[in-house]
Amino acid sequence: GPDPQLEARMGLLMFLIFGFFVGLIARFLMPGNQSLGLVKTTLLGAAGSFFGGLIGNLISGDALGRVHAAGWIGSVIGTLLLLVLFRRRA
Repeated sequence: GPDPQLEARMGLLMFLIFGFFVGLIARFLMPGNQSLGLVKTTLLGAAGSFFGGLIGNLISGDALGRVHAAGWIGSVIGTLLLLVLFRRRA
């Protein structure tokens, strides 16, 4: 059968690739200069995906259910919100 460790690694790799593209889209949409490197862009997009999923759970009333990564739109919105929060803190 399939190797569960390999599947877990591939899932993580796909999630990080997804996070990178979400981070790039959010940086493109956010006005101003976000001087973030490759790793920070990827981590920001991944965190934004979870943040978007949490917001989606709150809106749908499933806040205490399992938190999951959002789809493309929710992930970009979550990442944009994180960029705004980080910019205000800086």
